[in-house]
Amino acid sequence: MKVVILAGGLGTRLAEETEIKPKPMVEIGGYPILWHIMKTYSHYGFKEFFVALGYKGEVIKKFFLDYCNLNGNMKIDFASGTTEIGERDSEDWILHLIETGQNSMTGGRVKRLESYLKDSTFMVTYGDGVCDIDLQKLLEFHKSHGKLATVTAVHPPARYGELLIKEDFTTEFTEKPQTHEGWINGGYLIFEPQVLDYLTNDASVMEKDALERLADEGQLMAYRHDGFWQCMDTLRDKKFLESVWESGNPPWKVW
Repeated sequence: MKVVILAGGLGTRLAEETEIKPKPMVEIGGYPILWHIMKTYSHYGFKEFFVALGYKGEVIKKFFLDYCNLNGNMKIDFASGTTEIGERDSEDWILHLIETGQNSMTGGRVKRLESYLKDSTFMVTYGDGVCDIDLQKLLEFHKSHGKLATVTAVHPPARYGELLIKEDFTTEFTEKPQTHEGWINGGYLIFEPQVLDYLTNDASVMEKDALERLADEGQLMAYRHDGFWQCMDTLRDKKFLESVWESGNPPWKVW
């Protein structure tokens, strides 16, 4: 099962960080959020990744080159100029870092990967959101309904803290809880290859050109996820995710 991660956008609402790096490389707990997403997929057995690059894609390439080569022991012989890589703890991932255009839209990036994806079911997600979804159950759901696409529906986080009040007493205070009204696209999608036919060029928007049309045609099913989900759109989101990580029990850390 191939996993596409969209990692080429500008991330303008997180400009404090994204002036020097793409948004998927903004760190949570010392690792890029992209790494967290890949660790989740890997935990459920999905280990072949197609990272769709665009804005500052070279930063992502350099990170994974260093992550692969520098993670473990190393011997450098200065006299001979040779380097030996010793034992290391390494991920068993297959990683394709594909340039999909500086200005391509979400659907355009997926379309650029068509030659890799046209033969079998594949997964797609964004490079800026983490959750505690069971990806095997998501796949089982997709296989069960026989439609062309599945989107993971999540409750958006509340923008402000929530107070539960009874007779003027604050009985509970929750900072940025998940709301329980309404559903939004949380990423973590599964597509059949026919979905590629809904996308035409770099200007294609996955959400409008594919998901909206698929919904109109009765070909888009929603897998409802009631657990933790959080995207990283702003500096406030980053600080929130950092605080959750530092708590020692981040919900998305299933590995």
